[in-house]
Amino acid sequence: MTWTYQLTIPSSLNQQSIRACLRTWLIPKRIQGQLRQTRRIQLNGAPTSIAQLVNTGDRLTLTFIPSDFRTPTSNYIAAATAPATILYQNSDLLVVDKPAGVKSHPNQPGETGSILNDLAATLQPTQQVPYMVHRLDQMTSGAMLVALNPVVVPILDRLISDKQIRRTYYAWVRGHFTTPTGHFTAPIGHDATDKRKRWVNTADAQPALTDYEVCATTAHQSLVKLTLHTGRTHQLRVHLAASDHPIIGDPLYDSQAESAPRLMLHAQLLDLQLPFSTTRVTVPAPLPSLFNSCLLYTSPSPRDA
Repeated sequence: MTWTYQLTIPSSLNQQSIRACLRTWLIPKRIQGQLRQTRRIQLNGAPTSIAQLVNTGDRLTLTFIPSDFRTPTSNYIAAATAPATILYQNSDLLVVDKPAGVKSHPNQPGETGSILNDLAATLQPTQQVPYMVHRLDQMTSGAMLVALNPVVVPILDRLISDKQIRRTYYAWVRGHFTTPTGHFTAPIGHDATDKRKRWVNTADAQPALTDYEVCATTAHQSLVKLTLHTGRTHQLRVHLAASDHPIIGDPLYDSQAESAPRLMLHAQLLDLQLPFSTTRVTVPAPLPSLFNSCLLYTSPSPRDA
């Protein structure tokens, strides 16, 4: 199996070396070296050197093989529990609307019931397969990014780490904020008292940054828009709980979780740069209807009661 990309050089890369082009496209150095050593780079149909300069409109062909990648194959069992709702798709990636309560991926070999199993079944007629890029907690719904080949997995990983893929969430939380906008900056690490949990300012805490904006309030709750700038485990859940505004229905951080039907957290928007391109796309995931009737299922926060 091979994956071949035929790329037209844009004006922004005119008179750049092929090495510079590969660097701009965020192809890892290890893979750049393998492309060079095995002569799998062609310019306008002829083998070429990685040092060769290119011109606007030139055709660059890159051929990738399984040994280029740490995970060249997708091994998710195609077994759908429900049809997957695809919000956006091109030849390299898709964004799926993950339901609350569905795992992002299997935890054990042979396991099914995850959104990646659903996608494997949905994509089967097209002979495409899903590759995991980032995950949502099982109880979180909304937009989740999935690769469709191993070539773009490290590129998307790098775009995430470089903050070129922006993720926006909405959450119903307990209580009211003193300011309508703000930032959570407390570092996050493992909770020494409960291995399932994370908390702020722990011994192994790492930097974490979340922006918030209050969108609506009721007598005892607030609907907040949240923007992730880092990707720590449980980051939104921990930052909100540590600020005394736990997400409603959070079984780990909300002491009144049993009064809610689910974790009221939804990944509402992905804003991403497409691989091998300067094009950006914005993919929204509609808010679940339950978010409009949150008060029917919640009780006052202790400090508001």
